[in-house]
Amino acid sequence: MAEHTYRVLVRGRFADLTDDQCASLRERLVGFDFLRSGGFSEEGALTYDEKLDFFSYRVILTAEKGADDAGLRRATAALDALGVDFKGLRATVTDMDEMKVNRPKRLA
Repeated sequence: MAEHTYRVLVRGRFADLTDDQCASLRERLVGFDFLRSGGFSEEGALTYDEKLDFFSYRVILTAEKGADDAGLRRATAALDALGVDFKGLRATVTDMDEMKVNRPKRLA
């Protein structure tokens, strides 16, 4: 089986955040530019807003199969590195090699 490139979007909710964790997460938001840093990348990007309820993690992976599991593991590692609890993780996977590209028709 050949390797494919996948965009994996992992969504979830923060759980049982302490005041210190909330303050730390809000500090990370200062100066964060979602349009430049919040998209899909090979490094992965964790995004959330000041409400600190929901978050998303976007990553580009190359794999033969199991991109959803790999994406969940990467998101879990990013959240563990911040020292926060979470719940309800779910992954949505898009195979970029299988996407149909609709090119605009030329006008005569």
